[in-house]
Amino acid sequence: MRNEMMYRPVLKDEIIDLIRYRQPEMSGKVGEIQQEAKETGVPVIPNETATFLRFFLKQIKAKNVLEVGTAIGFSASLMIDAMGPDSHVTTIDRFDVMIRRAKKTFEKLGIEDQVTLLEGDAKDILGTLDGPFDFIFMDSAKSKYIEFLPDCLRLVKEGGVIMIDDVFQAGTVMHDIKDIPKSQRTIYRKLNKLYDAVLGHDDLSVTILPLGDGVLMISKEVEEVNLIVD
Repeated sequence: MRNEMMYRPVLKDEIIDLIRYRQPEMSGKVGEIQQEAKETGVPVIPNETATFLRFFLKQIKAKNVLEVGTAIGFSASLMIDAMGPDSHVTTIDRFDVMIRRAKKTFEKLGIEDQVTLLEGDAKDILGTLDGPFDFIFMDSAKSKYIEFLPDCLRLVKEGGVIMIDDVFQAGTVMHDIKDIPKSQRTIYRKLNKLYDAVLGHDDLSVTILPLGDGVLMISKEVEEVNLIVD
């Protein structure tokens, strides 16, 4: 379950120490979930990404969030904590072991009424959902991001933001494909298709942040976006 790419950072070690370890970790019950994940090796978002996510949601005053990739429920719990008691997260996961652990997390934090956990494959579920969502957080299979993006663009509100985690592959997305192990080439191709589809798109505002193994931020500038995916 360990995400090896998180342990091959693009940034210098001293910068990682600053943004990951000098920034305080989460407090309270959310902090307990974060600590549990560290101790058991569950690959949740690193502290610098968690800190940014909490900060960002407060700034945009988000209240209704869609998450693709629940894991043990840490990110969803963090987002509820950041947004407050009148907020809601709809989250999707297909792995039974994660679904069971996430349900225990939500029960422990007493936020079951603020979270809708949809069980199944996101590619089947996303098309059935209605928006708009203020914010969408994608943290799932990296090779599927480009497939999920059209529905996520449909579901996020105009001016809303989609945050996509783990888009660097430890910097290897910029390497020549001949240098990529064959087992990683599907992810490599799909991540580069994602970049090709959004960078420079007239109806999207996009930025890339060196948090964790890379974060791609996409804001929809018009109500309907025509996304070309080869």
